[in-house]
Amino acid sequence: MGSTSPSPPRKKRLVLLGATGSIGTNTLRVLRAHPDKLELVGIAGHSNWAKLAAIATEFRVPHVGIFDDASFNTARAEISAFPAGTALHHGLDGLNALATLPDADVVLVAVVGTTGLAPALAALAAGKDLALASKEILVLAGKFVMAAAREHGAALLPVDSEHNAVFQCLAGHPGSAVRRIVLTASGGAFRDWPADQLARATPADALRHPNWSMGPKITVDSATLANKGLELMEAKWLFNLQPAQCQAVLHAQSIVHCLVEFFDGTMLAQLSPPSMTFPIQHALLHPERRAGVEPPLDLARLFSLDFRPVDESRFPLLRIAREAMEAGGVAPAVYNAANEIAVAAFLQGRIPFLAIPPVVEQSLGLISPADPVDLASVLAVDADARRIAAEQLRRYSL
Repeated sequence: MGSTSPSPPRKKRLVLLGATGSIGTNTLRVLRAHPDKLELVGIAGHSNWAKLAAIATEFRVPHVGIFDDASFNTARAEISAFPAGTALHHGLDGLNALATLPDADVVLVAVVGTTGLAPALAALAAGKDLALASKEILVLAGKFVMAAAREHGAALLPVDSEHNAVFQCLAGHPGSAVRRIVLTASGGAFRDWPADQLARATPADALRHPNWSMGPKITVDSATLANKGLELMEAKWLFNLQPAQCQAVLHAQSIVHCLVEFFDGTMLAQLSPPSMTFPIQHALLHPERRAGVEPPLDLARLFSLDFRPVDESRFPLLRIAREAMEAGGVAPAVYNAANEIAVAAFLQGRIPFLAIPPVVEQSLGLISPADPVDLASVLAVDADARRIAAEQLRRYSL
């Protein structure tokens, strides 16, 4: 009998929601580096239909979602810009359709705000593995997302650099062995500013992150440490931790992305250069390891790793986040919504930088942190929190 050569392993098929943003751009870099391992079967973005068309053409993507009404209509009129046979999907229903494509193995959710929640739950209900880059999903609805993952046997693959680092450090260790996790924070653009200068900080100042290249909202969140507060909330759900087990430390170099301390007193850390290609690749190729998109750390170079505790008088949003975690219920959802409203107002030049924390804290004080009974109640609280935060902005208007 003649021998037959083994067939090549099937590629992992990916749906990318948020293809035109920062996470999407880095995900495409990973796909270009590993075309034999990853295949893009669906993409979605908010409104940049021309960029989606270019991505669909490069990667021969059969399904494209466009959230914005006007942009979707323009794309339909310009359908020749897309590969022949492209199926265009529209709005939230379109995101849900992409998240449940029969051909998909993994759905990476990297859309901004609460928009990614429904497609994330739809993907889990369809038994798809979920790669999470949108913090809001677990901050708003961790209770329901984790329950859906358990019910349908789907994996949650963290894409945020810090959570992906914890995921790597915990491999092979039972959760009962963990004393605490420590997420690192760069401190953002104002880490070394004199405190008395923060009152004059502008949006342009806040967007000059010393280490990372990210979108405007998350870059401002890095300067206030709201980003770290949201990550602690997310880590609680991802790794089944108590609030007191979730901590943060300042680390200027953004080389160590987490530390995990075990009950025997030992610590594990995960190190990599400050590029999102590393956690994205790990999540998408897991459990396989391959050469990265960018060069690894060069230990022959002389560099140091510095850590220092967070001064919560300078970064009050971290304290407020811890209090929201301890309050539980819908408090984290209120924190997230109020922070989004305040950051948007700051970026528009409507309030000063130092107004962001009090807007969030005052909004939390005006909504009871009751435990949500269903997803609809979470979304109702999210809407209330945004309305209340918008009212608080009037106190600080420039």
